[in-house]
Amino acid sequence: MDQVVQIADQLNEAIDARRDDLIALTQDLLRIPTINPPGDHYLEICEYLGKRLKASGFEIEMVRAVGAVGDSDRYPRWNVVARVEGRHKGDCVHFNSHTDVVEVGRDWTFDPFGGELKDGKIYGRGACDMKGGLAASIIAAEAFLEVCPDFAGAIEISGTADEESGGLGGVAHLAEMGFFDPERVQHVIIPEPLNKDRICLGHRGVWWAEIETYGEIAHGSMPFLGDCAVRHMGAVIQEMENTLYPALAEKRTDMPVVPEGAKQSTMNINSIHGGQYELPDDFTGLPSATVPDSCRMIIDRRYLLEENVDDVKREIADVLETVKSRRQDFRYDLREMHGVIPTMTEKDAPVVQTVSSAIEEVMGVTPEYVVSPGTYDQKHIARIGRLHNCIAYGPGILDLAHKPDEYVGVDDMLDSTKVMARSLVSLLSVGS
Repeated sequence: MDQVVQIADQLNEAIDARRDDLIALTQDLLRIPTINPPGDHYLEICEYLGKRLKASGFEIEMVRAVGAVGDSDRYPRWNVVARVEGRHKGDCVHFNSHTDVVEVGRDWTFDPFGGELKDGKIYGRGACDMKGGLAASIIAAEAFLEVCPDFAGAIEISGTADEESGGLGGVAHLAEMGFFDPERVQHVIIPEPLNKDRICLGHRGVWWAEIETYGEIAHGSMPFLGDCAVRHMGAVIQEMENTLYPALAEKRTDMPVVPEGAKQSTMNINSIHGGQYELPDDFTGLPSATVPDSCRMIIDRRYLLEENVDDVKREIADVLETVKSRRQDFRYDLREMHGVIPTMTEKDAPVVQTVSSAIEEVMGVTPEYVVSPGTYDQKHIARIGRLHNCIAYGPGILDLAHKPDEYVGVDDMLDSTKVMARSLVSLLSVGS
């Protein structure tokens, strides 16, 4: 029997034999409530992962992102990086997964941190995004080490913080420390949930900003003596509705973005607040009668590879200046909060071609190449780490991310685990 085919069969057997372990590992990870914000239980999950991977032969490094955005003594930003060296020199394949999950939200029918297994699905916050993918990468690496102990190169697995809030205390910090330097790591797979038969090449760009309009406080019974900042913001929103949103809908991309609606430029109004701060739940009185002298709005603009970020910023500034030209006493501030340029790995990159072949071999289908509507930690690996041989590939259905009753299918995890293990065989010069 051909050696590569024999190795593939042995890997499949080793992974199938670990089915219960894969389920238990995923459940254990889900039962650690790493909600971000604020960033709970980061140290606990990193210690869990470190103990698990050390037992499998990995060297463990715990890294706190001291000084990074979000890091504090109360909520330290902990990351874990595990590395195992082969018996011969070669490339390093790095599996990166974020350990944080978003808030639970309402309307769950399962315990969000129970990890319940039902009808072949494991339920819990982060099951799909992306603790199922993290577990799959660990099982893939462990099965590979058992079947292919004489490999060339190295395997790394990281569990990182804060992806859901920008990744500054996680992958960005590690990239700044050199963990993703192309001299150290050559191939990166991020097991985000883009569906098991898809390869995600990158993501759209993002630009966040806060707009604040100003007015003059006065008694609410005599609003004519003041100037309502909320009404000024209302005029801004109306101008966006009249001119900006129609213009964004006309902008289309050749990037294979999913879902279909994300192939155009988009903007979300993330939040808006004007006037007095909301009163605490235990306050039973009424608000005071005042005209609001401030209104703040946060916008989340997603843009395409074909767009220039300076033009994106200029569009917002033009809206504000148009309103200013029409409204008496209109005053505003525009503050940039966060920005990430679009990124897209070439289809002929080694990691893309390797994972593509593995999907065809494991599942018998030709993979779809996609681009994510939102950003993920590939942005830091490419921009700071200067490593562009990077993709997102993992189990889980994209549409379930951040939803109530989030789940990951066990069979999907097994298939993705086999794809990851098969990719290790190719990238680490096994059977050649």
